[in-house]
Amino acid sequence: MPKRFRLTRRFPVAMTEDGYRGLKRFSQEAGLDEGEALSFLFEHFDSVTDSEVLGIKLRAFNSELDTRKR
Repeated sequence: MPKRFRLTRRFPVAMTEDGYRGLKRFSQEAGLDEGEALSFLFEHFDSVTDSEVLGIKLRAFNSELDTRKR
């Protein structure tokens, strides 16, 4: 029997404009709303990311973070 899809957690999220545009684009292409799209991405995180590229992108993001906050 398939697992019932329930959104049980809600939390305030702050996103960059680029991140939000990417989420909107992904959710529209997938036919999901933003919450469903985020749930899908995090439930399948390991299979939708390339661990080598993720590490490189994360280091670059972290190195720019303080500058971007100003």
